[in-house]
Amino acid sequence: MQIIPQIEDSWLKELKSEFKKTYYKNIIQKIENDIKSWICIYPENKNIFKAFDKTPFEKVKVVIIGQDPYHGEWQAQGFCFSVPEWIKLPPSLKNIYKELWINTNNWDLTAWTEQWVFLLNAILTVQAWNPASHAKIWWEKFTDTVIKTISDNKEWIVFLLWWTFAQSKKALIDQNKHFVLETSHPSPFSAHRWFLWSNCFKETNEILKENWKKEINWEIKNLT
Repeated sequence: MQIIPQIEDSWLKELKSEFKKTYYKNIIQKIENDIKSWICIYPENKNIFKAFDKTPFEKVKVVIIGQDPYHGEWQAQGFCFSVPEWIKLPPSLKNIYKELWINTNNWDLTAWTEQWVFLLNAILTVQAWNPASHAKIWWEKFTDTVIKTISDNKEWIVFLLWWTFAQSKKALIDQNKHFVLETSHPSPFSAHRWFLWSNCFKETNEILKENWKKEINWEIKNLT
């Protein structure tokens, strides 16, 4: 695995110094050690930085922060909350669709990333069938830098912070020049408390429109 990954150029420009730091090298070493021990890691190597590749730094308009990748077989694809279309619909994504009144058989959120919604997991890798297994290998130091880099170097970004974990990142965001929308997690355990009927997606588009930015089409097309 390369120490400096092949990611989209504008992100590489912003983060290149991070890839040279000891903590990042330790992340890579931990992943390599897992692989040498025949531990399966998700997402696959080429998709670890997929959210960065699909949504260039210079294009980001909306940021949604998840915790870590799905740990089931073939679920993780490099975007928070999204799974490939052939995978069973995850409960949290089901509630996201419910909030949006979307009726589709497609669970892949790539269409959002192509409208510059940055679907960032705070922890970018996970061991198969072992949730949060890479929570203490310094990924959050890296992604905290990502969030602060967006905050420091861009303006009028909408940050969607769903539940306590994501809301803990609020301190990294300059709310004098960005917008923070908070709800509970879309999980079935908490969606009814604050997420469902929050109108967070509608409010996001209202903010974008007020700031002369194109609104997000949150619809996900059905598979043919």
